[in-house]
Amino acid sequence: MTVAVRSDYEELLKTLSEASVERHFDAFADISWDDPRFEIIPDDPRWVLPAADLLGATDWYRGLPLHRQIEIGMYRQASIVKVGLQFEQILIGGIMNFAMRLPNGSPEFRYATHEATEECHHTQMFQELVNRIGAPVRGGPRWFRRLGPLMSYAAGVVPFGFFVGVLAGEEPIDYMQKTILRSESELHPLLSRIMQIHIAEEARHIGFAHEYLQHTVTNLTARQRFLVALATPVVMRVLCDVIMKPGKQMCRDLQIPQSVVDEAWWDSPDSQRMLRDIFGDARMLVEELDLMTPAAARMWRAMKIDGRPSRFRNEPRRAAG
Repeated sequence: MTVAVRSDYEELLKTLSEASVERHFDAFADISWDDPRFEIIPDDPRWVLPAADLLGATDWYRGLPLHRQIEIGMYRQASIVKVGLQFEQILIGGIMNFAMRLPNGSPEFRYATHEATEECHHTQMFQELVNRIGAPVRGGPRWFRRLGPLMSYAAGVVPFGFFVGVLAGEEPIDYMQKTILRSESELHPLLSRIMQIHIAEEARHIGFAHEYLQHTVTNLTARQRFLVALATPVVMRVLCDVIMKPGKQMCRDLQIPQSVVDEAWWDSPDSQRMLRDIFGDARMLVEELDLMTPAAARMWRAMKIDGRPSRFRNEPRRAAG
């Protein structure tokens, strides 16, 4: 890394850190949990899943009585934020392992700890929402919950791979929440508020992961580059499924037919298009890192997340095509 490039990188991290000071959210100071507008009641039709949610778009779901749509919608939203909470707990642990190994004067230290602070507030607001909905959700699959501490440890040993995993988890939930908010469906105001806060702060977190990978890829050996190039699409797809697909417990509790799950994730043309769209920014980054090798491109196709990379971050879906 040249002196000029390093200087630009450090200036960007300083800007991100200052933004975290100037514009951040507290899970309990910035959400009026006891506001009557935020009360959660079991027959509120605003919990019906919007068509922007793949389950909400199925004929099976739309054909259910209203009370069942509400019941499933509340459970589904609680399940999504519980998985997001667990992912962010892994991220917090990883950031601490990452920061512990940074030398004095490292420009990454301050921003990384700002990010960990913000993620702690996200876990608090996610858990509070789960508690108030009251659904018996467990979050991610058992293997994900058990391997979480090991994934956190990896941040200190293989930080480049860890931040690839960070994007693999953050990109899908960010994409999904933006899509739902842009759909103009009438959501419960508490859910909308939580999504808005999460999207605002995740933009910085995703930006940092992109910049860190761009400025450390030159540290990889040829063998490491080969392995990372092949592993990236696999990690992206696996964590996408963990975050977006209903788990076995949810399907059992709500009696969702397996055929409905299979069609929604990812057999139908619309869902396959969404799966590819989710990773447009990730493909752009991989191209910039020169990690889209012929072998890696075949792996992206095998994972069904190939396609044209975004032209710029957050390129609108309608333009990405």
